[in-house]
Amino acid sequence: MIIGYARPFSQDRDLRLQLNILEKYGCDKIYKEQTFSGKNRPELEHLFHTVSSGDQVIVYKLYSIADSTRHLIDLLQMFQQQNVNFASITDQVDTSTYEGKIFFKLMEKVEDFQHDVLSESTKAGITEAKLKGKTVGRPRKPNYYVRRALDMYQSKKYSIAQITQETGICKTTLYRYLEGDC
Repeated sequence: MIIGYARPFSQDRDLRLQLNILEKYGCDKIYKEQTFSGKNRPELEHLFHTVSSGDQVIVYKLYSIADSTRHLIDLLQMFQQQNVNFASITDQVDTSTYEGKIFFKLMEKVEDFQHDVLSESTKAGITEAKLKGKTVGRPRKPNYYVRRALDMYQSKKYSIAQITQETGICKTTLYRYLEGDC
């Protein structure tokens, strides 16, 4: 079965162009989102619940189904696990072909690269800040808040939630102080 998926690219765009092309492509069923929203996509959810092994999902452009590289990779992995092929008409991507499979693997590598670059950049920034004598991370709570939290805990009159709300010391930090790790 060939299943189409369409979503407006912005608030002021309708789906006519996408629907016409998907119909010409021979889609047996087309799921149509009514809004541009990235979070609320009920038709995409319906699509995932109805596709089965051997089906092909077709979109007009990659960004009509995915909001980011990571999102696209996640979607492609879900399709792959269900043995569902995926194609984007204007981007000329088809995971049923050798080239499409290479594209998918390349996308995974690009995402890994982006993650590594961001991680290394963050680590370098932290190291540079430390070398300049800057404090990195959350600012420490004043000692009187810590003492107050420890006193409240040892009095056994207060719950952890009450202690954290009163002092602003989070539960994890409180336990670290109790264990002597701070």
